[in-house]
Amino acid sequence: MWSLQLRMWLLVTLLFGVIYALIVVIGRSFLHVGDFSFYLIISVVLMFIQYMLGPKIVEWSMRVKYIKREENPRLFQMVEALCVRAGIPMPRIGIAQIDIPNAFAFGRSIKDGRVCVTSGIVKLLDDTELKAVLGHELSHLKNHDVLTITLLSVIPMIMYRIAWQFLFYGRRRDERGGNTMLIGLAAFFFYFVTNLLVLYASRIREYFADQGSVLLGNQPKALASSLYKLAYGSARLDKESLKQSEGLKAFFINDPSQGRKEVLELSQLDLDKSGTIDASELAMLKNTNIRLNLGDKMMELLSTHPNMLKRIKKLSQYQA
Repeated sequence: MWSLQLRMWLLVTLLFGVIYALIVVIGRSFLHVGDFSFYLIISVVLMFIQYMLGPKIVEWSMRVKYIKREENPRLFQMVEALCVRAGIPMPRIGIAQIDIPNAFAFGRSIKDGRVCVTSGIVKLLDDTELKAVLGHELSHLKNHDVLTITLLSVIPMIMYRIAWQFLFYGRRRDERGGNTMLIGLAAFFFYFVTNLLVLYASRIREYFADQGSVLLGNQPKALASSLYKLAYGSARLDKESLKQSEGLKAFFINDPSQGRKEVLELSQLDLDKSGTIDASELAMLKNTNIRLNLGDKMMELLSTHPNMLKRIKKLSQYQA
């Protein structure tokens, strides 16, 4: 856990270091502090609006309906037991009326936490697998992932606005001879790099949450099997159904759009073709060296979730 935390803190430091360096360069070269402050303020305001309205947007997009204990006592009991172990307040529980089998957590803070499952996941997973998935989502809340990603995501947005501003006026030179076009190109480069770093942060969050689920008492094989089944469930859906997740798939425990590819990868681990990944199959992966080809590496680089084989291998190293 400490190595993941170290990487996250180094990443946060690096991202804020980049934007600080760019502020210094712009300030010293052009003294357009007022102009930059205006766009910085606009970006912060947009981030605040996103932070405040984000939960409502997720609820609307996912067609979330919050439920009471008597409507699904099984689900409430699972979440309640996990919250006691995690030491966090009981979140609101909802059912998302979409076909994609998955689960997600969101909210502005731990006290404002919401945990939702889709209508498709309840029929697909058994109790131990569903509890492992819920442990993953509650770990997101416990780790303050929502706030961290919100703060990190605003940095590429700031870079993009700086790039647009300077490239738009980049054909002229200011009175001091500085080339605004170069600043704009540099900002666009940093926008691309910081966006990749934010995607990397999102993948680290998934490793954090996987480990958090195991620390809450769930078996690694249960989480591995649930990921296998969720990939299979996504692979069976048509493209129109998968479009429901576009723009919000970072919230999910896995990327539904990668379902077909992940099923092919994980089916190699299911030696007895039982549709699950048992402890012995998981143990075999622990001693296997996973090598990704260039295409898989590039796909992971641009993804919000880790490569599934790497992720399951990481799970094989944990003990409940």
